[in-house]
Amino acid sequence: MHYFYICSQIPFIMGLINLSTEQIIDRLKQENSWWSVGKIDEDYDQMQRRLYFDLFFPLVEDIKIRRAVILMGPRRVGKTVLIHHAIAKLMNNGVSPHKISYISIENPFFNNISLEQLFKNCLSATKQENPKGCYIFFDEIQYLKDWEVHLKSLVDSYPHTKFVVSGSAAAALKLKSTESGAGRFTDFLLPPLTFSEYIHLLKLNHLMVQTDFQWTRNEMQFYDTVNIALLNEHFLKYINYGGYPEIIFSERMQVNPSRFIKSDIIDKVLLRDLPSLYGIQDVQELNALFTSIAYNSGQEFSLELLSKSSGGVKKELLKKYIHYLEAAFLIKIVHRIDHHSKKFERANFFKLYLTNPSLRSALFTPLSPTDSLVGPMVETAIYAQWLQTIGFESWYARWTEGRFQGEVDMVGLSRHKFKPEWALEIKWSNRYFEHPEELKSLTMFCNNNKLTDSLITTIDKIGSKKIGKLNYQFVPASILAYTFGCKALQG
Repeated sequence: MHYFYICSQIPFIMGLINLSTEQIIDRLKQENSWWSVGKIDEDYDQMQRRLYFDLFFPLVEDIKIRRAVILMGPRRVGKTVLIHHAIAKLMNNGVSPHKISYISIENPFFNNISLEQLFKNCLSATKQENPKGCYIFFDEIQYLKDWEVHLKSLVDSYPHTKFVVSGSAAAALKLKSTESGAGRFTDFLLPPLTFSEYIHLLKLNHLMVQTDFQWTRNEMQFYDTVNIALLNEHFLKYINYGGYPEIIFSERMQVNPSRFIKSDIIDKVLLRDLPSLYGIQDVQELNALFTSIAYNSGQEFSLELLSKSSGGVKKELLKKYIHYLEAAFLIKIVHRIDHHSKKFERANFFKLYLTNPSLRSALFTPLSPTDSLVGPMVETAIYAQWLQTIGFESWYARWTEGRFQGEVDMVGLSRHKFKPEWALEIKWSNRYFEHPEELKSLTMFCNNNKLTDSLITTIDKIGSKKIGKLNYQFVPASILAYTFGCKALQG
């Protein structure tokens, strides 16, 4: 019997078992060790906090604001760890352990029990007659049907209790949160590990120094490094397996990242989460599509080419699959403009990026510094940092004029006038630092759109070059990725 079939039947099987209140409370006690020992499990306690914790915890702690917190993010980026670190800090700040409860909805034990009943069971287990001042954490909430309706009811019914929920289907949670939780929910997205967090967690901050350089189009403070060779070495490690906190501390997992990432992340999402949430019938089709996207991350796609390469899968179904993969926070769709920054009437072409470059290593082999595919994955890694910035929206430019085909990797457009505010060309090469005149596509785009400067990445070169009236600033890709990660945290 297949694993997927067995897993899909567990909620049904558990639904046939009439669990007593005592059995449920016993299970809750196992998940809430602090009720008896006054601290979180040692495994969680020893893990370093992500830098996003300082943004997340104030939302949790503020019990005066009558809003539930929706913690979203893909699998294995540390949502459950973040919750346990928040629980530890609440206790350190004087909150009684008996006023803090954690329930994993993913646990089949709790599949057919309402949120309110679970909440009441927690109160009963901790002998709390008054729910005022309690903190309740529901993990992996997407497994409860109509969770947003139940959660809104709890927020309205218990105004002095703080409810925090987490889920791995970020876009699906966001949609339901917006539709049903207006004025009652606050969303918080925990992304895959950024490169700046990777450097922080490995205690490599001494490699980075602030500079006076600011990207004028973005007023972004840049960094430099005291050892570009070592930073690049870690940047490649980050691309291969650095998006997940667990892997960066485990040499055993780094030897075989596929075993950890593919079985524990990709397979669970593609074989269980998405089929259960969206009723997908052909998981092999979905898996084949994602594998193709992962291998070609950063490349231009079209529904017609995807249909042909997938053996004739209908375009409408492919659209749905792409939407599902984006909902699971596995990929990001980036749309196209032309060299005059005009959108196309029909979005026939688009780029697809992995939200975490490490996903590619799970399906294929880790990349070496000289691998021909490093360039697209460097571009993917930089997109992955920039995605986390609040208000992020980026385009790419591609056009044909006579025999000339041009492309610019990233373009930022004004929200009001829809005119380019900045342009970025991502290269894993020092060639264009020595020969900036070869950046013909970028030069054409900047001249057409009255941009006076632009940013281009290199392997290890930094400096400015003039091409006519254009000022080109060159910066190593690893430094740009670090800077973008810091910018996202500031946001």
